[in-house]
Amino acid sequence: MSKTSIGLKQAKILIVDDESANVRLIEKLLAMNGFNHVLSTQDSTEAVALYQKQQSDLLLLDLNMPNLDGYGVLDQLNTLTNDNPPPVLILTAQHQQHFRQRALDKGARDYVTKPFDVDELISRVCNLLEVQLAKNYMKNQNEILEQQVLERTHQINETRLQTVRHLGRAAEYRDNETGFHIIRMSKVAALLGEAIGLSAYKCDLLLNASPMHDIGKIGIPDHILLKPGKLNEDEWIKMKSHAQIGADILAEDSSELMVMAHDIALTHHEKYNGKGYPNGLKEDQIPLSGRITALADVFDALTSIRPYKKAWSVEKAVNLIKEESGQHFDPKLVDVFLKNLPEIVLINEAYSEPLNDQ
Repeated sequence: MSKTSIGLKQAKILIVDDESANVRLIEKLLAMNGFNHVLSTQDSTEAVALYQKQQSDLLLLDLNMPNLDGYGVLDQLNTLTNDNPPPVLILTAQHQQHFRQRALDKGARDYVTKPFDVDELISRVCNLLEVQLAKNYMKNQNEILEQQVLERTHQINETRLQTVRHLGRAAEYRDNETGFHIIRMSKVAALLGEAIGLSAYKCDLLLNASPMHDIGKIGIPDHILLKPGKLNEDEWIKMKSHAQIGADILAEDSSELMVMAHDIALTHHEKYNGKGYPNGLKEDQIPLSGRITALADVFDALTSIRPYKKAWSVEKAVNLIKEESGQHFDPKLVDVFLKNLPEIVLINEAYSEPLNDQ
């Protein structure tokens, strides 16, 4: 009894032997030494199924059995996808070396011949179980650590996303927006990304990066940002600087989310024909994320109330987007936009501004 710890006593052992007398003897010896989770079978064809059902920590296996011998059982165990199979202790009357070697080559961990010494058998059982339980413990610890890493990574990502959303809303509040604008345009951007075949991961990045497109407006004075009339030349130059300001705010973060947010902030006012700002990029020089966000942002801006204008109708906004295809907007994206217009309108309706803010 002293040889078995509490942990070992809880171990699950499977006996596979076609001789009932042998099975009864081994069961009795194990019980006398504190092993109470013992399962046995005299039908070797049941061995693997019983192992899987019990999730055995140790198999005591005879070699000479009808229908399926011990080597056959070892072969079946080796075909399982389980990455932590139980140790197998061969318990047989076969003394010859080639029997021992064959069993060990097929994965058996130990080999005891009959008649056996009781103390030696229990010691070997305990030794094999200690190793197996240690492996199980390490496997469980690794799984716990992996889960903790996943949870921590999820927490970091959620914190980053919350920061992103708050940054986006901070800019919109300065522009007399309620925050619904960034919800609408980001969902439209993600919808367009999905429609052109971007992966779900890329679409999720678009959804969470595009709200920061106007973060640079934080650096624009109120008398310019909120001016109800047309901006003069100096004011317009200052207003246009928000793209570079936003890019500077979001720079020097290597995460994919922030890299995309940086690209969007910098390029969402570039135009397909090269006449946009701040760098006069054209066509594919403009990152796809910037081209998508530009289209989603302009459509929502046109159909929303701003300090300097009333909301346009969807029809009027769509007509302008058609006119600007190949000029302001990527013509391929315009085609996708038009094909998905019903879904886009539904997004606008679902996240419309509260009536008291109209």
